[in-house]
Amino acid sequence: MDLTQAAHDALEPLGYEVLEVSVSQRGRARRVLVRIDRLDEQVVSVEDVRRAAEAFGLELDRLDPFEGAYQFEVESPGAQRPLTTARHFERFRDLLVKFRADGASFAGRVRAVEGDVVVIEADAEEPPRRLRVDEIDRANLAEWPTAPR
Repeated sequence: MDLTQAAHDALEPLGYEVLEVSVSQRGRARRVLVRIDRLDEQVVSVEDVRRAAEAFGLELDRLDPFEGAYQFEVESPGAQRPLTTARHFERFRDLLVKFRADGASFAGRVRAVEGDVVVIEADAEEPPRRLRVDEIDRANLAEWPTAPR
């Protein structure tokens, strides 16, 4: 069962972008975490989190994806917001981002987005790196913007 697709199907019609769905387990305790943003790019409110949790919680009840109990949480993007689309990188241009790509980890500032190519300044002494979005294994904000974006 694809919980990520189920979350997208349940939450996008309500105006939410599903940034991440993770299932983790510590001992017998299983945890499902869904991280959301608003499709209109406004700040995620407590009411948004409540509404998304209620909607996807009902879908999880219907799907019954696990035997036994599990903990279910919905969160706003937070300070280490995942960046997964060209629009995400464009929206947070000039901020410091932690990247994992080509088996290496590095931090750099997003300087531009050209189609599906992200231009990253990792070192002022080096030419900018250019990576296609699909070449980036993981990217998270490493600093928070001073104003909502």
